[in-house]
Amino acid sequence: MTIKLIALDLDDTLLDSKLAVSPRACEAIRKAVARGVTVTIATGRMYASALPYARQLGLDVPLITYNGALIKSSLSGETLLDRPIAGEIAQQILELCRERGWYIQSYVNDKLYVAEVNHYAKRYAELARVPVTALGDSFYTVKERPSKMLIMDSAEAIAQIFTMVKAAFGDKLSIAISKPTFMEITDPLANKGHALAFLADKLGIKQDEIMALGDSGNDLDMIKYAGWGVAMGNANAAVKAAARLETLSNDADGVAEAIEKYVLQNFNADVKK
Repeated sequence: MTIKLIALDLDDTLLDSKLAVSPRACEAIRKAVARGVTVTIATGRMYASALPYARQLGLDVPLITYNGALIKSSLSGETLLDRPIAGEIAQQILELCRERGWYIQSYVNDKLYVAEVNHYAKRYAELARVPVTALGDSFYTVKERPSKMLIMDSAEAIAQIFTMVKAAFGDKLSIAISKPTFMEITDPLANKGHALAFLADKLGIKQDEIMALGDSGNDLDMIKYAGWGVAMGNANAAVKAAARLETLSNDADGVAEAIEKYVLQNFNADVKK
């Protein structure tokens, strides 16, 4: 197997439970890049939240953010792909959440907006390390198209909300549960699989030359698309079922293990031939 492109989810994949990239993962990524492999981040996070990790890793590549709604270069800031949610649909989602009393946050122009800063907003801002702006009631009437919307609740409630929103909007939206308490909403064409295919085409890389690593529902499309989909040891059952390979958990250096085993060892073996 010859891997030319590696796509890495962030939360619960590249990042450990302390939201850090391990030295071993940094070294494995550095070695892969030195051998000509393109390594990128494919995350549900905002571009502003993903960029510091790309800089830490020294990656000069387009980053897949908002589950594929925005692909933007880590160095130049050039936007390659931008697929925000249709304004009318976004307004309907906001109205539904207001009516039901569901917490929702919206991402417009790479800024995080909420109606009020409550425990959900504080929790997310701390996780993503980004500022949050409260708009009050005007939050529900913002006309600009969001890159993504995120509903947060208990795991049980999120499962129920997912079913209800899916039934109400069908194929008008892409909906995925990432963390058990997060339900992510994007344009129907905005998912990590479509984004990875778009980026690979731009780079002239074939599907069977791509390795993608992830753990949760918003990773499923790219795990299925990549020639070498790799499930983390801590991945959910659906991701493990779709993956071609499995590695260790995010707290056991699963990303480093996969890169060393499937990319670096193969490269060394090819050199020795």
